[in-house]
Amino acid sequence: MWLAYQWTDFMMNLKVFNMIKYLSLTFLLFHLILINSHAREGMWIPVLIEQFNLAEMQEKGFELTASDIYNINEKSMHDAVVIFGGGCTGSMISPEGLLITNHHCGHRVIQSHSSVEQDYLTDGFWAMSREDELVNSNLRVTFLRRMEDVTNDVLQNVTNEMSMRQRKDSIDANIERIIAKAIDGTHYVGRVESFFNGNQFFLMVNEVFTDVRLVGAPPTSIGKFGGDTDNWMWPRHTGDVAFFRVYACENNLPAEYSPDNVPYEPKYFFPISLQGVEEGDFTMVMGYPGRTEQYVPSQHLKMLTEDIYPLLIGVRTHKLNIMDSYMEQDAAVRIAYASKHSSVSNAWKRWQGEIRGLGVLNAVEKKQDYETSIQNWILSNELINDEHALIFDLYDSLYTDFSYYRLGRDYILEMIGRTGMETVRFSGVFDRLALIGDDNVISDEVKENLRASITEHFRDFYKPLDKEMTISLLKMFFSEMYPKYNPDIFELIFEKFDGDFEAFVDDLFKNSVFTNEEKTNEWLESVTYDTRLDYRKDPAYVLFRSLRDFYYFNLTPGFNRKGQKLDSLNRVYINLMKEYEPERLFYPDANFTMRVSYGTVRGYEPRDGVYYQHLTTIDGVFEKYDPSFPDYYVPEHLKYLYENRKFGDYSVDDTLPLCFIATNHTTGGNSGSPVLNSRGELIGINFDRAWEGVMSDLMFNPDQCRNISVDIRYALFLIEKYGKAGYLLDEMKIIR
Repeated sequence: MWLAYQWTDFMMNLKVFNMIKYLSLTFLLFHLILINSHAREGMWIPVLIEQFNLAEMQEKGFELTASDIYNINEKSMHDAVVIFGGGCTGSMISPEGLLITNHHCGHRVIQSHSSVEQDYLTDGFWAMSREDELVNSNLRVTFLRRMEDVTNDVLQNVTNEMSMRQRKDSIDANIERIIAKAIDGTHYVGRVESFFNGNQFFLMVNEVFTDVRLVGAPPTSIGKFGGDTDNWMWPRHTGDVAFFRVYACENNLPAEYSPDNVPYEPKYFFPISLQGVEEGDFTMVMGYPGRTEQYVPSQHLKMLTEDIYPLLIGVRTHKLNIMDSYMEQDAAVRIAYASKHSSVSNAWKRWQGEIRGLGVLNAVEKKQDYETSIQNWILSNELINDEHALIFDLYDSLYTDFSYYRLGRDYILEMIGRTGMETVRFSGVFDRLALIGDDNVISDEVKENLRASITEHFRDFYKPLDKEMTISLLKMFFSEMYPKYNPDIFELIFEKFDGDFEAFVDDLFKNSVFTNEEKTNEWLESVTYDTRLDYRKDPAYVLFRSLRDFYYFNLTPGFNRKGQKLDSLNRVYINLMKEYEPERLFYPDANFTMRVSYGTVRGYEPRDGVYYQHLTTIDGVFEKYDPSFPDYYVPEHLKYLYENRKFGDYSVDDTLPLCFIATNHTTGGNSGSPVLNSRGELIGINFDRAWEGVMSDLMFNPDQCRNISVDIRYALFLIEKYGKAGYLLDEMKIIR
């Protein structure tokens, strides 16, 4: 009760803190070191580049102006940078709508067009004319048309005396009004995002195109060369590129697919430089980084590295082992589960890298030392209320509970998410039948949507794999989480099956209608309004509902309650940090809004006695080449081009540049981002980070953190020499 009272009292009495008057020499030296260490990190807001970053960028070699990056009145680079799909970045590279992004960003699209007979994943795809380009459903490209600071409007009538619920409701209402006004009378889409934990807000006005067609992609053996073995690693030799074309109506406006649509004419597209990169060259990345947590307290890092990550790594290790065992035996399974396998392995490897990287940095200890310094400053500064020193005690208390809720939620999502127990997850789709209104009719639209879901699910489904996955995940949950987390399904398993998980799953797969496409469709066609809820008796749904209900009713309320208190405390903490370090230039955490990061091409020393150069070449592909190992397989045509040195205009010293690294601060969402030189010319496509630096989402280390990019010369080589689609180069502005 005392802590709850202190929390309420603390939050109710927050004021704008006074500026610091006094700092000890020790603190000052600490700040100077900290400021210097942060000088090159950051994901910066494009509309504020001139105010905060331009001078330093130009010192590093940038030759343009801030208005060349972002300008709503004239064409500028921001007009060529897009959200590709729902989680990647892309770049416009021609006046005829041609777009480049990563192969892994387009992987699901390529997979959707692939079959055993026409395997574009294995063979690649290259359209030899506009007519050959492949139409994609549910693929969109989003352009930023305007970005504006709307903090004052969002926080209008919001006071410190409000409860968290009152604050949220007031902000939500203001945001709805702001967006409605911004897009009134247009075809644009608006969004408002929070920065600095709710201390600042920006409006984004976007234009969304939905006719986006596949133009070209190398085979997976090139686009994902190195596979999961090389994922997150440097040196790298991956041709992670794919090409699409954006189409519009005859008025150059967004339109649904039509054969009458024409290539979109972008406001701006990037010129391409073939001049390459050298150590120390200026680089700039523009894109949509998804999420970082630079300003979290030490308790957050302890939760991740000691509780969350180790357990989830174990779960995903089991998932990958099961997938591997089936994918190695059957080509159809390999194709069906390729995207799912990549999705599971991606975070699995990153989490391990984050644990290692944060450990090397002594990140928890550094955070704790920093927090102690702030606390001492609060207590020694007569202008600041000592009550603010309670912030770290409050963090201790909140994270004890928050960790419990988050761990349970994360684990259950591993079970009933897309890459978990697929039949169980799929059964939940039919909850749509429970949402039918009072007209006593199941509409054709509802059934058609469910038919589409059935087709989509079974297209990439293999029953024996899913059955083994279900057994394994249930056993793991019971072993590692029960009884601390106790969904009621375990009572059923013990009462009816004597705790035999194999018997329980055997019964489920024998009796569930949702394990077979034909049976599911037959059942759907037979459903009437009166029988529409019978699916709830299906054993797959019984398991799904048990886990889902535990997630929503036992975990989510506490997770949200503690999370909201943490959000409020974080909003206070970032203000404390800003006042404590008035000379430090803070950048907001990533939130999938357009950002700019800048740095230099540079190698690094991953461990004692080892130094990695900044550039790789095609020679490295054939040093790794192993025909017996899928990750290092090389297609015959690439071998022919290599052995005969047919590199065209992209050859340097009788080899072919392939990938390079730089010090740009990137994260998930920057996949497909353009990497630009000092003149704003495209020199590469960002696709990954070096494993030693993946902790950059939480703590950036300029000595270790490197973004990895495909050299644009390799991308053009793949178009012209490998794909034999050189006509595409005629659209581009290439600087040789």
